[in-house]
Amino acid sequence: MTAPILYETHMHTPLCKHAHGEPGEYAAVAERRGLRGIIVTCHNPMPDGFGSHVRMSTDDWDTYVELVEQTRDAWSDRVDVRLGLECDYFPGYESFLEKQTAHDGLNYVLGSVHPQLPEFKNKFWASDALAFQRTYFDQLADAAETGFFDCISHPDLVKNMTASKWDVDAAMPDILLALDRIAATGVSMELNTSGANKTVPQMNPCPEMLTAMRERDIPVVIGADAHVPHRVADRYETALDLLQETGYETVGYFLNRRRVEVSIDDARDSLVNDAEVDVTATTR
Repeated sequence: MTAPILYETHMHTPLCKHAHGEPGEYAAVAERRGLRGIIVTCHNPMPDGFGSHVRMSTDDWDTYVELVEQTRDAWSDRVDVRLGLECDYFPGYESFLEKQTAHDGLNYVLGSVHPQLPEFKNKFWASDALAFQRTYFDQLADAAETGFFDCISHPDLVKNMTASKWDVDAAMPDILLALDRIAATGVSMELNTSGANKTVPQMNPCPEMLTAMRERDIPVVIGADAHVPHRVADRYETALDLLQETGYETVGYFLNRRRVEVSIDDARDSLVNDAEVDVTATTR
């Protein structure tokens, strides 16, 4: 086993109202899994009450920054703890997001489109699942083209909301159009392992989309989207295998908004296997 290399690049805090466990508990699992660190990426505050039931409020921002800083100080000799953010892209909020994502302390910014949110459904749903999927993939490309984000997260999430109408072959023309646009921006895309727990039990994106990403040389980052501590680095080994099967040789992460690339073989060798980790162990 090599020295710790990877980070948990997608994780949340209770400030988003649907995650459990303090960042120190996530750091403890990261240490036992052989990770170099964690990047805390709680859901961004948004104006006008947008998605307020699943994100921190604007009044929570200072609390969030302080929480991450305190955890970083507490774990400085064992786990590298970094401040990040998962930001919803939604048309009309570009100027707000431009200012928010320019915050000096951010190490990593995920751009997300959440089609399950009431605001998204109210604007774009018209009883046509295929049209809704087309709009979703178009929005992913719009998000990348803003230049605000380092990485586009869980990039076929819409399949879980429209599972009965999901057909990757039918969706592929719209997927490829979006990927061509994203590839032109140089923005990374995420392989999100939490998809294996969703209605369509595949990581996000599916292998067909991941292969198309590789064909366009789109860099990839893996993240578990952990909303509870024991899911830190969940299925990372499987994700690395999938990346190699679809043609990737490296995987990345971001520090100080700069992408770091490491070989998949080295990344795999650095991990402590899930079966060897007692995720219920006491955290400090």
